[in-house]
Amino acid sequence: MKAVRLQKYHQQPVIEEVPEPRATGPFDVVVKIGGAGVCRTDLHIIEEQWAEKSGVALPYTIGHENAGWVHEVGPAVSNVEVGDTVILHPTPTCGLCHACRAGDDMHCPNGSFPGIDSDGGMAEYLLTSARACIKLDPATQPEDVAALADAGITAYHAVRKAVPQLYPGTTCVVNGAGGLGHIGIQSLKALTATRVIVVDRNADALKLAAELGADETVLGDGKQVDAVLDLTDGNGAEVVLDFVAEQGAQQDAFAMTRRAGSHFVIGYGSNIDIPTIDLISTERNIVGNLVGTYNDLVELMVLAQAGKVTLHTRKYPLDAALDALADLDAGRVRGRAILTP
Repeated sequence: MKAVRLQKYHQQPVIEEVPEPRATGPFDVVVKIGGAGVCRTDLHIIEEQWAEKSGVALPYTIGHENAGWVHEVGPAVSNVEVGDTVILHPTPTCGLCHACRAGDDMHCPNGSFPGIDSDGGMAEYLLTSARACIKLDPATQPEDVAALADAGITAYHAVRKAVPQLYPGTTCVVNGAGGLGHIGIQSLKALTATRVIVVDRNADALKLAAELGADETVLGDGKQVDAVLDLTDGNGAEVVLDFVAEQGAQQDAFAMTRRAGSHFVIGYGSNIDIPTIDLISTERNIVGNLVGTYNDLVELMVLAQAGKVTLHTRKYPLDAALDALADLDAGRVRGRAILTP
């Protein structure tokens, strides 16, 4: 089968033929990929940012946002059958540890992360597990929902955590309205009554944000912090969801957060440099966010199939994977890029 393989760090992946995976374990599921999302994390993987944390051995197949059709199952699989349409939670987990039993499966110490620490879904087939499969309406096109498997639940998970702080009369700033941010806006509108202010340096992204329900939009022209403070009577927002967290955006996000508010870090790429006295004197919180749980993805799919969360995508054939990565890196993708094998 064809697969997008990273051979060496700091070099572009190559598309090459590799053996198809097989379901050899009792709970193994092989999925025929119908859509694979292209994520900024894939760029970070190429740049070697994940090498130490993942421990992955090169070469391997990238791609961690996947949906498709069940192709083969192990003998103990009972929740899906060959031919079922599925979206895949990005981390197959054990189901037996404390984290899994608490519903906090993203922190399973025995889990894997295809596309990060093992072969992923930018290929014709992917090996996963029964625990990662969420069965969808057969009419669903995998290419239309694949990015919800990571970008979607990452945004939804952060919003879900922030909901108790976003009662009526509050303000939430969405810093970055790209692939994750545009899902975050819709999730906020579906789950809360908060006022949503969106900050982005791209006018087209702000136009999309307004179409998705943003109450205010602010152009990231260097004066965005002052603009947000003006819109919040000088106080800042109760919650800032930072979907960028690099190139200074992470500092702006904290500056937009009001006293006793929370700065949720979802994007990554740069350090946050804040004097500790600024934390204790204002009781502001900095909250990390790691993708989302299986139940987050189930809930998000309910919203998606009800039409309350929609993905804005640009589709590429698998053979054009390098074009998709280049377009993402250059900022030419509005929403999410999807590979269709």
